[in-house]
Amino acid sequence: MHRTSFINLPLHTGHPPAYLMRRMVKLSYAMAKVLVDAHGQQEFLHRLSDPLWFQAFGCVLGFDWHSSGVTTVVTGVLKQSLSPEIHGIAIAGGKGRKSTSAISDIPKFAEGFGLSSAKTDVLLYASKMSAKVDSAAVQDGYSLYHHAILFDEKGDWAVIQQGMNPENRMARRYHWVSDGLQKGGYLLSPHAGIICEQKTPRTLDMTAGDSQKSQKVSLDLARGDPNNLRSSIYRLSSESTLDRWLLESESGNNGIVRKNSIVAGYEMPRRLDWDLFKQIYDVQPKNYENLVSIKGVGAATVRALALVSELIYGTPASWTDPVKYSFAHGGKDGVPHPVARKVYDQSIKYLEDAIDGSELEREQRLEALKKLTKFSESLFPASSS
Repeated sequence: MHRTSFINLPLHTGHPPAYLMRRMVKLSYAMAKVLVDAHGQQEFLHRLSDPLWFQAFGCVLGFDWHSSGVTTVVTGVLKQSLSPEIHGIAIAGGKGRKSTSAISDIPKFAEGFGLSSAKTDVLLYASKMSAKVDSAAVQDGYSLYHHAILFDEKGDWAVIQQGMNPENRMARRYHWVSDGLQKGGYLLSPHAGIICEQKTPRTLDMTAGDSQKSQKVSLDLARGDPNNLRSSIYRLSSESTLDRWLLESESGNNGIVRKNSIVAGYEMPRRLDWDLFKQIYDVQPKNYENLVSIKGVGAATVRALALVSELIYGTPASWTDPVKYSFAHGGKDGVPHPVARKVYDQSIKYLEDAIDGSELEREQRLEALKKLTKFSESLFPASSS
């Protein structure tokens, strides 16, 4: 029986030493050139949108494979090594304050590629919405602090962003790729992958298929009279109404009320911007994605609408964490497949070819191959079958 491996992303602080950074930049430049020349920019973006491939790539470059720091370091290294002129790929954004630089970086790089204003707007929207979804539509307890978008000369893109949970001291990485979006756009199972050690209970996932009806009711509520919505939220905020609903839903056959493990999940946001709801009413968004894209619509707004939808109108949202523990390849429909040894071996071979074909000294190539082997063995121990 095959034993599934887990990848932990503990929060680590500090910076890699200068000598290691220089080595990583040189190696990533050489490997990216081989991969782009052999397979094209779009395929390289696809690989980066695969959480396990990204992890393996970081390991090959020389970074601790299970650390949360691999996200910021690898994207930081790529920012130094990727050349729009050589690789045909640009990268914008980064960690902390640098994450917001994507707004100004994207038009600059897009102009260098000769992309139209329409394609530039698509890239800006992708950057904005991927961050909005992972901070507001997916409420899993991880606050985003890293956002990077990579795009090529045709306008294809991939987003890599990471959030931290201060309580469990763990990180979570979110991967997106442009042609992985379904017809439902940014609000229907849009991720190429999400990697983290554990699932979080009471996670509101408005991107899940099971949340589609809740999206519709939420949209109807937001487009309706703000005074009626305000009245509904006040009703839910009163202790008697919410407590009675929770008690009734958790009563056992013997009349004894079990401890409710999801009470916190149904906590109504304490503060809501009613001027914002008036603005939404005036705009009349045509669909749920338009609603979420409105400036000012964040986690509190999304949560309040979802709770009213469920507790008053009986239309539940999904409260299941969308994180995937470990997988290697997602299909074009955005749905990831479980890790298969045969499929992942192809990814390993892909990296091996990039190392072998890179213009590096023999010692550097051997060291990179050793690190790749170590990563593979960690993922698939010899005892598993």
